[in-house]
Formats: sequence, C-alpha cells, structure tokens
Amino acid sequence: MTADRDHANRRQVLYWRLLARLFHPDEQPALESASVAVVDDLDLPTALLDPAVSVDTVVQRFPALADELRDLLTPGPDAPAGPFQPTETEVRRAALASKLLLNVFATGAGEVSAGQLARWQADAGWFEQACGAAPGELRKEGSGLGATLAGLEGDLVRRMRLREVLADPALAARLTPSMSLIEQLLRDKSNLSGVALANAKSLIRRYVDQVAEVLRTQVAQTTVGTVDRSVPPKRVFRNLDLDRTIWQNLTNWSPDDERLYVDRLYYRQTARRTTPSRLIVVVDQSGSMVDSMVNCTILASIFAGLPKVDVHLIAYDTRALDLTPWVHDPFEVLLRTNLGGGNDGPVAMALARPKIVEPRNTVMVWISDFYEFDRSQPLFDGIEAVHRSGVKFIPVGSVNSSGNQSVNPWFRQRLKDLGTPVISGHIRKLVVELKNFLT
Repeated sequence: MTADRDHANRRQVLYWRLLARLFHPDEQPALESASVAVVDDLDLPTALLDPAVSVDTVVQRFPALADELRDLLTPGPDAPAGPFQPTETEVRRAALASKLLLNVFATGAGEVSAGQLARWQADAGWFEQACGAAPGELRKEGSGLGATLAGLEGDLVRRMRLREVLADPALAARLTPSMSLIEQLLRDKSNLSGVALANAKSLIRRYVDQVAEVLRTQVAQTTVGTVDRSVPPKRVFRNLDLDRTIWQNLTNWSPDDERLYVDRLYYRQTARRTTPSRLIVVVDQSGSMVDSMVNCTILASIFAGLPKVDVHLIAYDTRALDLTPWVHDPFEVLLRTNLGGGNDGPVAMALARPKIVEPRNTVMVWISDFYEFDRSQPLFDGIEAVHRSGVKFIPVGSVNSSGNQSVNPWFRQRLKDLGTPVISGHIRKLVVELKNFLT
C-alpha cells in the first residue's frame, strides 16, 4: 500500500508541475526539484523536463525512448478495468507524457522563427504518434484534438516574420507545408517578389502535390458506375465466370470418364456505364472558406483528368472569376485567387448558368457557408431554378478534412426542403457523390 501511495505521489508531482508550466512559464522551484528527483529515480534523462529541448533531440540521445513514446497516450490492451492503481510504469508514462504535452501546448508568445515552427511541428508529430496517429494526421482531421493542434500551428505561423523567412532559402527550406502556412502565403502573395515569391510558390506546390496524392487515392477507391448489361463481356481469361460455366455445363458430366465436358464458356460483364458529363464547381473564396478553396481546386483538377468529364471552375467573393482555363493545374488556380472579402452568390450564379448546356447531364457543386450580403433570396431563387431545370445541384458547406463549418441555417433548411441537403461532412462524401454521377 505504501508503494502504491508513493507511485501516486510521484505521478501527481509530475502532473502538477506540467499544469504549472502550461499556465505560467516561470518555474516553481519546489515542483521543479521534486520532478528532477522523480525523473532521476526512473533512470530517465532530465532533458524530459526542459521545454527548450525538442523530442527529436531526446530521442536522438536516448533512442530506446522512441518505442515508449509511440502509442503512449492510447489505452493499452492491459488497461485495468477496476480502480486505477499507479505503478512505476505509470509514473514513467506520466514523465514522458508531460514532455509531449509541455512541448506541444506551451507555445508562449511573441515572434516565432522558422526553426521554432519546424521544431514544434516535429514535436506535434511525436504527440500524434503517442495518440496512435501518423505525424500530421490529427492536424489534417481538423476536429476535436486535431482542431486544437491545427489552431496552435496556425497561431505559430501567424507569429512568424514570414516574409523575412521566405527571403532566406535556408530558412524557407525548414518550413513544413500546412494549411495554416498555405493560407498565409496565399493572403500575402501580392507582397512577395524575387526569392521570397519563388520559395512561397515552391511551398504551395509541395502542399498541393501532397493533398492531390491523397485525393487521387480516394477518387480511385470510390465505387464507380453500375455495370452496363448492354455491352457484351470481353472474352478474356480474367473475365471468366468459372462458377457459372460449371453450373451451365453440368448436364455434360460423364460418369464413365469422370469428366465435365464444357461446350460453352461464360464471362462476367465488366463494362461500366459512362455518361459524358459537365461538372461546374463554384467555390466561395471568402476568408472563411480557405480550406474549401484549396481542396476543391485540387479535386476539380482530378476530375478534369477523367475521360469524358468537362470541368468548369468558378471562384467568387464580391466578384466572380472563371478559372476554367487553369482547372488542370490547381497550383495556378490558387495563385489567381484572392482570399478574403464578402459573399455575392448571385454574381457567381450569373457566370455559372450560361455554362449549363444539357441540364440532365450536368452537376453543379456549390461550396460555401452561404452567409450572403443581404442577397440570400436572389441566390436561392437561382439555385432553385437550376435544380428544377434538371441539373444535379450539390451544395457543400465545407470541403476541409473534417467537414466542420458553419452553414447559414436559413439556406440549410431551404436547400433541405428543395431536396438538395447540404453536404457538411468529410471530403470523401463529396468524392462519392461526384464519382457516382460522373462515372
């Protein structure tokens, strides 16, 4: 019993010290000295208590800790079902967890260098591994804990002297592309030139390529159109329907020879129905829809690469811009966007409607939070007219990783009543909707 109380006290010391440092950067001498004693007693390095030392540095010096850090914060298979009884192992876990939490959540104040941002991103990667995720995975999800991490990262990016960092190739090379960083680059691109602009473009290109790789995989894995029974099956071995062939030839079984004589082979029909389709994507590029702008330009370029799909892309705030000539290159599209401003949906609708040639062979995806500048009714009237003409209208409240987005409730209810409810989930939902229509 005494040992259990001792373990509990040591664990409590570590967590009290963690809370003290999270809420106030100054050291509390009593807690610091007690924590050093606990860490020494566990044969752990005192670098775990120093927030200035990165997790990478700790692992480089003490490689055996890497395995302990991974999945550290996930419930293990041996987690007790009854009352919690601290053990020395739990005290050790507390020391390692405190390091991760302090390095990730105590971000301080003031200006941030590229090196500090890179170190935080690496520490956040270790924290994500401790939670059972891959580095960067939680920040991409953008909900719950992921939203908190993304918020911290965004704050660090905003505190950087970004223009000075971009002007230095060595510092710029240390930046890790993220949604927060891309947003800052897109907002500030008109103020950049020379080396700084070249480095900014390189970072945007890297991020676009990373997201595109993920989205291409999702598009490829999504179920495509139904089998076209009117197309005869290809008579090749990979299409051979062995079960049907045996069943249909059972009457040819020879008991004397103990052989099945096959006089006809049967093949599976694999041809899919394909419809030459026009996809019109309209994206709200106001300040609240940055994630959607980035993801949708990439998604539009992927669908533009599919056979027999004619893709048009329009971005708008208080003005509308036809970006169709660059739809195959999301990088060029993003460089031509102007993030920020208000919402004037009717202006975008006026540019989009003339693109509808065959309504029943057209899908219009409208990505916005639908918070209009006192022009809600005119935009809804336009949407209603498009929908009733036979166009498949897909309103999307968000196309970020999580789908978390505020959507104007006035629009949400009316679009639901119209039979076109707002999609407000993961981007995979939009991929499925589009793939089912276009293939």
